[in-house]
Amino acid sequence: MGGKRSGPARSSSSSMWLAQNPSKRWTELFVLIYTPFWLILCLGIVVPLRLYEDFKELEYFILAFVSVAPSFLIPLVFVCKADKGIPLKDRYWVKASLWIVIFSYVGNYFWTHYFFTVLGAAYTFPSWRMNNVPHTTFLLAHCCFLLYHVVSNLTLRRLRNSISHLPTKLRWLLEGAWILALAYFIAFLETFAISKFPYYEFVDRDAMYKVGSLFYAIYFIVSFPMFLRIEEKPGDKWDLPRVAVDALGACMLVTILLDLWRLYLGPIIQVPETKQCLQSSLPWFPENA
Repeated sequence: MGGKRSGPARSSSSSMWLAQNPSKRWTELFVLIYTPFWLILCLGIVVPLRLYEDFKELEYFILAFVSVAPSFLIPLVFVCKADKGIPLKDRYWVKASLWIVIFSYVGNYFWTHYFFTVLGAAYTFPSWRMNNVPHTTFLLAHCCFLLYHVVSNLTLRRLRNSISHLPTKLRWLLEGAWILALAYFIAFLETFAISKFPYYEFVDRDAMYKVGSLFYAIYFIVSFPMFLRIEEKPGDKWDLPRVAVDALGACMLVTILLDLWRLYLGPIIQVPETKQCLQSSLPWFPENA
């Protein structure tokens, strides 16, 4: 009898973390299972063994491509039960991937320049570049952001289920506090995790850990609650245009917040004259690159 009681209890507990949508639930679990592959490859092999010392543009690109490719190929080839017979455009992993592709692309193409001008960061490894940003980071950002947003989904869902009986204003306060804490923790953890890689440099690493992590956290303060909304409510189906518009809306809000920081708080370190961006323009414009 004890076993019979514990079964439903375990099921109830897991359902507080996992999505009701079976396609979404499978995708979130897949991302968690897939993540150790690229983490071990990059941070468990390449960085500690200093293999990057022999890397040129091609090797860096291959590393990033090999890291990100399974996130698209595995769901495409090994179709989960919930997605069988469903058009590709209607599968949750496609929608989630599109949202993250847009968010990470904008983050690299535009927001990386805030890291240069506000946080004093620099990429010094050899890499093919777009808008002075390495192609490698465009690809690896997709891996990272997939993980971050799945972790956010799981924890926010668990929190919402746990506090659903509380007054509305208190629920908003607790959820907002959790989003802020998780966003800052993830931003700090990423910066710390890649600190052993010498070719991602900061003028003042301590300032980057403490204050720069808050700047970086702005990405996720906006994106975490917005990403969770995708097909979270039963029966609320999203098409790809809606996903794209939602991601672009998140990107615009992040851009506004980052630029307000640039204008009114300024750099967290003393940035050389040649790298300072003018008040009348934006940091990714050619005169500021």
